[in-house]
Amino acid sequence: MRRREFITLLGGTATAWPLAARTEQPAVPVIGVLDSRYPGAVENRLRGFHQGLKEAGYIEGENVTILYRWADDRLDRLPLLAAELVSRSVAAIFTSGTPSALAAKAATTTIPIIFTLGVDPVQLGLAASLSRPDRNLTGIDAVTAQIGAKRLEVLHDLLPKVTRIGVLVNPADAGTTEAQLTDIEAAARTMGLQIKVYNADTGAEIDAAFEAMGRDPPDAVFVGVSAFLNGRRVQLAHLATFYRLPAIYGVRDFVEVGGLISYGGDIIDAYRQAAHYVGRILKGTKPAELPIVKADKLELVINAQTARMLGLTVPSSLLSRADEIID
Repeated sequence: MRRREFITLLGGTATAWPLAARTEQPAVPVIGVLDSRYPGAVENRLRGFHQGLKEAGYIEGENVTILYRWADDRLDRLPLLAAELVSRSVAAIFTSGTPSALAAKAATTTIPIIFTLGVDPVQLGLAASLSRPDRNLTGIDAVTAQIGAKRLEVLHDLLPKVTRIGVLVNPADAGTTEAQLTDIEAAARTMGLQIKVYNADTGAEIDAAFEAMGRDPPDAVFVGVSAFLNGRRVQLAHLATFYRLPAIYGVRDFVEVGGLISYGGDIIDAYRQAAHYVGRILKGTKPAELPIVKADKLELVINAQTARMLGLTVPSSLLSRADEIID
C-alpha cells in the first residue's frame, strides 16, 4: 500500500470512530406523567418526584425525558391523554390519584404504570394484592383516604364538644369517595357524631357547599381526599376561614395555604418513593417484581395562625403530637 493511501485510510477510519460512538449511545428514556389536575396544583409534589428520580440516578433534561399530560380537572380528558402517552411508546407512566391510575390501566397492559394513591389499590381493582401486583402496575399507597376514622379522632381531640360534621367529598372520584365515606360513617356512629355529606365536582359547587354550611353551620368540616379537592385547596382553605368553620384535611398542602389542620400520609415523600420505582423500572425491573408499599410516615400539621383567627385554642396534647406547627 502506498504511503499516501495508508494515510488517507487511517484518516477516514479515525473520522468514523466518533460517528460510530455516537450511534451506539443508548437512547434517553422517556417517561409519561398523567395527572387529572393542572401543573400548579402539584408543584411541591413534583419536587419530591424529581428528588426521587435524582436519587435513582436520573435528571430530567440530562438522561431522562418527561412528557407531562394534565387534564386540568376535566376527568373526561384522561383516557385521551393516557392513549397519547401510550402512542408515544413511553418507557413508563407515573400517575397520581384514582382517576389517572384507572385511565392509564385502561390504556395499556404492557407499559409499566407507577401510581400514588390515597386509597387501597386492591380495593380499586388495580392490583390482586399488595405483595404481588398484577402485570404492569405497582406504586405507593399514600394512606390518606383509609384513615378517615383517625382523622375524625384528631378533629375530636381539637374540638371535644363537636357533634355535627360537614363532610365534603368529590363524587366524580367514586372509588376513593366511597371508601372514605364507608370509613367515616362507621367511625362517626362509634363516636356519636352526626355527619352531613356535601358533594362538589366544580369550583362553583364548592362555593355552593360552603354557602349551605354557612346557613346551617356544622361544628366542623371534614374535607375528603381526592385529586380534585387537593387542586382546589386554596379555595377550600379560604372558604373555611371566611365562614369560620374549623376544617381538617388529609394532606399538609391545605395547611400550608391557610387550612387549620391535616393528618395523613406524607404525600411528597410518596412521590419520591414512586420515583425510585420509576428508576428501577427504567433499569430493567418489572412492575410485578415491585410490591406496592404503604407510605410509612403519617404527619400531623397545624396552622397556629389560622387557629387564632378562628378563636381556637389548640390543646397542648395535640401540639405535642404535631410534626409541624405553622405560625
